[in-house]
Amino acid sequence: MKTGKALGILALVALLSAGCAPGSPPGTGSPGTASSMPMGTSSPMSSPGMMEGSGPAAAAAVITISDFAFQTPASVPAGATVTVTNKDTVEHTVTADTGSAFNVEVKANGGTATFTAPSKAGSYPFHCSIHPQMLGTLTVK
Repeated sequence: MKTGKALGILALVALLSAGCAPGSPPGTGSPGTASSMPMGTSSPMSSPGMMEGSGPAAAAAVITISDFAFQTPASVPAGATVTVTNKDTVEHTVTADTGSAFNVEVKANGGTATFTAPSKAGSYPFHCSIHPQMLGTLTVK
């Protein structure tokens, strides 16, 4: 008998934590409580860092600086937000070789910066203005 009562209490707790009162349909809890979407899922607009029309290609727009070298993605979408992460112990820049397509300073020890990729497809060579031997290319598609 105690096991049955414990299971009933657990079922009630599960219903209440999902924002439902016993006998009410799923997703009808009070405002600010869980919706009828399965746990661990989210709508496309509620994912952190995701915007409408973004996806794996947008999420991969990251340049990593490590051991005085750039690690770049194979390509990034035109106009994508590019995040630069610096794992070195000194500051670096990501500076387009020609024009003013992009130029950001990235603090040392895990510092990050962002810039907008050019809106025109092509290859954009870049360097670190502090350490000119550091070279890379951003490919925009």
